[in-house]
Amino acid sequence: MIRAMDTKPIHPPHPSGHRYAPIPRPENCGRIALVLQGGGALGAYQGGVYQALHEAGLEPEWVSGVSIGAINAALIAGNAPERRLAALCEFWDRVTDRTIWPYTPDGDIYRQSRNTLSALTTALFGQPGLFNPHKVNPWFLPPGAKDATSFYDNTPLKQTLEELVDFKRLNDGAVHFSVGAVNVMTGNFVFFDNRQEEIRLEHVLASGALPPAFPMVQIGTDYFWDGGIVSNTPLQHLLAQDDDINSLVFQVDLFSARGDLPRTMSDVLGRHKDIMYSSRTRQVTDNFARLQRWKTRAYEALVKVPEAELSDEQRAMRDKLSSLPQATILQLIYQQKSYEGNARDYEFSADSMHEHWKNGHEDTLSTMKRKDWLKMPPKNIGVVTHDVHRENEGR
Repeated sequence: MIRAMDTKPIHPPHPSGHRYAPIPRPENCGRIALVLQGGGALGAYQGGVYQALHEAGLEPEWVSGVSIGAINAALIAGNAPERRLAALCEFWDRVTDRTIWPYTPDGDIYRQSRNTLSALTTALFGQPGLFNPHKVNPWFLPPGAKDATSFYDNTPLKQTLEELVDFKRLNDGAVHFSVGAVNVMTGNFVFFDNRQEEIRLEHVLASGALPPAFPMVQIGTDYFWDGGIVSNTPLQHLLAQDDDINSLVFQVDLFSARGDLPRTMSDVLGRHKDIMYSSRTRQVTDNFARLQRWKTRAYEALVKVPEAELSDEQRAMRDKLSSLPQATILQLIYQQKSYEGNARDYEFSADSMHEHWKNGHEDTLSTMKRKDWLKMPPKNIGVVTHDVHRENEGR
C-alpha cells in the first residue's frame, strides 16, 4: 500500500525557483511518451527531466523503462500527477541518504576521490533503500542455495517501492506503462505492459535485476533478469505499436554511445560500459523509417487498384495504411563529467544525485526552448530525432 507522503514537505533536489508557462501540446500529437534507459545511480538525471516536463505541463501518457528507468517509470505511473514529483524526490532522497565524505574541497581530483570512496562503500555495504550484501558470499554457497546466484539482497528496494508506488493506480490504465526484462532460460527480451497484463512489483524488480549483483525474479514459471543486458531502451516497443497515434517522445539515456578515446584502464572500463548499454536509437529509428516507407509504397500501390478487384483484407489494409503514425523523438543523453569514473552507475552520493538531477532539468529546458522541435514530422517522413548536445557540437 502506498504510504502517505504529506507528513513532511518534499521538494525537488534542484527546485527551479520559477514557474514556467505551460507548453501547448503539439498539433496532431496524440501521445506524449517518456522513455527511460537503465543506468543505476545516473537515474537521478531522469528525475530532473520529469521535473522540467511537469513544470511545462507536458505530463506523459506513456512511460516506459528498463532497470532504474523502470523504477522511475513506476514512480510516475503509480502516483497521481500532483504527487509524482514528490514520489521521485522521496525515492532519490532515500537511496542517497548516507554521508560518506561530509566536505569535498573544490577540484576534480577531490571529487574523483570522493566518488571512488562512495562507490566502494556501496559495493561493500549496499545502499539504503535499495540493497544489502548477502551475509555469505555466493562463491561460498553450494549450487541451488537461495543466495548462490547474486551478491545482494534487494528486499530494501521492495519495501521502498511498496511504500511509494500505488500499483492499483498504475494498472488503472490512465497512463500506459511498460518495462523490459530478459527471460533467463530463453534469452528472449520481453515487455511487461499494463495494456496486456496486470503489473505487479515483481515486474519492476525483474527489469532491474542486473546479474550478478541481484537475484533473478520469478514471474509465473519463468525467471527474469534486467532487460538492459539485451536492450537498454524501450523505444523499439513504442515504435512497434500497431496503431496510428502520433507520438512526441522524450527519450532519456544515461550512457552515451559517443565518447573519448580511453587513456587508462579506468577509461577502458567506463567506455566499455557506455558502448554496451547505450541506446541504439539510430538503428531503431532507421528501421522504423524504412518500414514506414514500405508501408507508404504498399498504400500507393493499393490505391491504384480498382475497388472491385480488391479483397476485403486488401481494402482493410489500404484504409489502415492511409494514416501512418509519426514520431518526434527528443533524445536527452547524460553527459559524463571528467571526474566520474567507471563506477558512476553505482556511486550514490547525495552530491552526485543532486548534480545529475540538475543536469537533467537543465537539458530538458534547453530542449524545450526549441519550439520547432516540438512538432510532428511532415507527412510521410515517419520519424525525426533531435539531440540538443549533438546540435551544440555542430556549432
